[in-house]
Amino acid sequence: MSENAKLPPLPVGTFVERSVTWSKKNLFDGWFNTILTLGSVAFLLWLIPPIIEWGIINATLTPTIEGCAEATGACWGFVNANLRLILFGTYPYDEQWRPLLAMIFLMGIICASLGGVKYPSVRKWIIPMWVIGVPIIAILMWGGVLGLTYVQNSYWGGLPLTLILSSIGIVFAFPFGLLLALGRQSNMPALRTLSVVYIEVIRGVPLITVLFMASVMFPLFLPDGVTIDKLLRAQIGIILFTAAYLAEVFRGGLQAVPRGQFEAGESLALSYWQSMRLIILPQALRLVIPPTVNSFISMFKDTTLVVIIGLFDFLGTVKLALRSDPAWTKYYVEGYTFAAAIFFLICFSMAKYSAYLEKELRKGERR
Repeated sequence: MSENAKLPPLPVGTFVERSVTWSKKNLFDGWFNTILTLGSVAFLLWLIPPIIEWGIINATLTPTIEGCAEATGACWGFVNANLRLILFGTYPYDEQWRPLLAMIFLMGIICASLGGVKYPSVRKWIIPMWVIGVPIIAILMWGGVLGLTYVQNSYWGGLPLTLILSSIGIVFAFPFGLLLALGRQSNMPALRTLSVVYIEVIRGVPLITVLFMASVMFPLFLPDGVTIDKLLRAQIGIILFTAAYLAEVFRGGLQAVPRGQFEAGESLALSYWQSMRLIILPQALRLVIPPTVNSFISMFKDTTLVVIIGLFDFLGTVKLALRSDPAWTKYYVEGYTFAAAIFFLICFSMAKYSAYLEKELRKGERR
């Protein structure tokens, strides 16, 4: 270890002493921070007890309208009574084990892929897992083979549809966005111009417009008798939209890499793609982990917009459940609170993994 490298000081004192020291430094450092801390504590003490009383103490899980009418708190009975409709939409009731299994299988592939950071031996299996896993998920959802009943994707909905749209969107938008970023920095004028025009045009319109064009306008330009599935059009629209934003994120990372790193690749007689793969991209992508994950989280939440083209994602099935019986309509707070909790859990997990990934990739760096 270099003599100039300094190790962080070891914690001194008991846990209580360290906690007091940390509080003085971070929470009560000056009169302004003290006021903010005390104000925040007072606000939480005012806000949290009523929420706990409403959502837990006085709540009911009775899956009947009569039971909810007697409750003085939240009616989680609405979620209990309509759980399968909320989770799986209008997918045939007796076949709902299939989207459940597909969702579990997809989450398994995602977790295994993310584990490749910690376990390098897993990395070589990531692409084969997706190549094999995506057709298996498609077979489970569509059916029509292996004795499974065929189910049109117009009946897909709920959490499996949201996970499929977001996961496939991330998998394909990432490399496409990377190619767009490289194209925007290319020395070839034609390629650079095409990349710039595509990025600026897509970023200049909202996602809802892209989905509307993909669902309504695009089929008008197809030859007679040629159709493209509505779900596929929505998926492509999400990929194209997300890739444009990722391209600018990646371009920022490429610009942050010192020029000397590019020259180092040239001095080693590496080709352009070898230099990018071995030297530039590993550094650039590591620098832009936070904004990249931010784009993924934004895209995951934006999948709720597919409801405008007749696809019922997770939030859409909550609305569908509220409309299934007029008596349930007044319990919309519980329905949207349940949906918000699921969205928060998934987005928070993505954010925490982003922080973990940054920490893992920065191990061994001098501070």
